[in-house]
Amino acid sequence: MGPGDQDTTQRLRSASLTRFRHFAAIDWSGAVGPRQKGIAVALCGLGHEAPALLVPDGGWSRQAALDWILSELPADTLVGLDLGPSLPFVDRGAFFPGWQDSPGDARALWALIERICADDPHLAASSFVDHPEASRHFRRHGGRKGEFFDGRGRLRATEEAQRLQGLNPYSNLNLVGAAQVGKSSLTGMRVLHRLDGKLPIWPFDESHTGSLLVELYTSIAALAAGRPRGRTKMKTFAELNVALAALGSAPFRGDGAIDDHSSDAILTAAWLRVSAERPELWQPAGLTAHIAATEGWTFGVT
Repeated sequence: MGPGDQDTTQRLRSASLTRFRHFAAIDWSGAVGPRQKGIAVALCGLGHEAPALLVPDGGWSRQAALDWILSELPADTLVGLDLGPSLPFVDRGAFFPGWQDSPGDARALWALIERICADDPHLAASSFVDHPEASRHFRRHGGRKGEFFDGRGRLRATEEAQRLQGLNPYSNLNLVGAAQVGKSSLTGMRVLHRLDGKLPIWPFDESHTGSLLVELYTSIAALAAGRPRGRTKMKTFAELNVALAALGSAPFRGDGAIDDHSSDAILTAAWLRVSAERPELWQPAGLTAHIAATEGWTFGVT
């Protein structure tokens, strides 16, 4: 282990349950328009009370969610965003091999996306998706597959580790299909660019006190709560409450159907509460200083 990796290990050890008093999970969306039905926000404190589902008048937009994080996030909150904070880098030594302006780390990637998408409304990332150089690496709608997009698409190191845990990650370079996460990740990077320097983002930042943001994969929470593989989505309050009980949480009030964005956020907030104290989640074996700076890591992947 080199000095850089020792620094990374120390950074990971700095996060522990004793610093967090609240836990928030945000299911994200890359959809177009001023409001996104796919965004859901849940929040809970210490103890066993069920997470609360926060629903503003008119529903969430990406800007509203960003504003909530910046101005209304309770003190000492571990907040998770269900999106990829970066793109594959370590497999080929670059985000966009062959592009002279390919950024050297995740923060530079966020800044590049922001610069290209500055005129896109509602924190969208359409201009980056259609950029003549970037688009060569994406799979887009209409059968448009860039010449550098191979197979199912490149994966980050944390996504390769997800596969070893029995998960089925999708490449952030794939922008097609109901299960794709590329669009939400690209729009999320515009949010991360605005949060940079205002809220520590794991594992990109050192952080010893206060609130902290991590990347989520809601299926990890669902599997930990006993949901079967391939059926991690909960679409009834009954299903949600069985999963909450498995995590030691009180039930969420309601009957009948619930949308899976809300149930994902509620369950994952409860999972963060019981998982924040697990040291192995802050010290994943595959996370190096180089990966931490370029690709980031999904909280919960060991």
